[in-house]
Amino acid sequence: MLTVRNLSASYGAIQAVRDLDLEVPDGQLVALIGSNGAGKSTTLKTIAGLHRPSGGRVELAGRDVTGVPTHRLVRWRLGYVPEGRMVVAPLTVQENLDLSWVGRGVGEAEVRRREERVFELFPRLHERRSQIAGSLSGGEQQMLAIGRALMCEPVCLLLDEPSMGLAPSVVDLVFDAIREIHRSGLSILLVEQNAALALDLADHAYVLERGRVAVSGRPADIAGTPEVHEAYLG
Repeated sequence: MLTVRNLSASYGAIQAVRDLDLEVPDGQLVALIGSNGAGKSTTLKTIAGLHRPSGGRVELAGRDVTGVPTHRLVRWRLGYVPEGRMVVAPLTVQENLDLSWVGRGVGEAEVRRREERVFELFPRLHERRSQIAGSLSGGEQQMLAIGRALMCEPVCLLLDEPSMGLAPSVVDLVFDAIREIHRSGLSILLVEQNAALALDLADHAYVLERGRVAVSGRPADIAGTPEVHEAYLG
């Protein structure tokens, strides 16, 4: 569903991602783990069109989307939940969800169907649909960010650090929802600092070091390597 080949990305003279290869097969959840500064978020931003690559190729469902702007990728059904959630604070929960479809030719009945799916996944959002997004808790804002991305009915969903800054009990709620999304058959690329949690969810995993893939394979195999266990799971 998502294929990345020889992807490189830089910030001036600093090369953050170097000749990176990864794949997200249809219906699978793939985890991308690594230390702070390894290039994980830059990888997602570059795939999502927020940062221009300096080399390589990105394909979504067989279509070359290298360097395509984010708003076009949303139309082509790539969902992206950024680090830090980035909800539109002055708008309500309902209005944040509505932003995902305005001007895209989606009928009212279809919009309400998609919203109902989001509210089934996150009942708390339904309870707070008239509440200003900036007044929500961090966990509720994370739910809203994921729900907003789901409104475009993505074929692939990029999640950047969904557990960041959340209490353990809220992390459980958010990741229960991610499991449910995965069970529905959606392809997911997950960047997550909590390596144990990410590997527990994933079908396949990549370990990124200094912008390069250091290890890839089955999560159980990766978790069993001494280097990964000591660095991320110990």
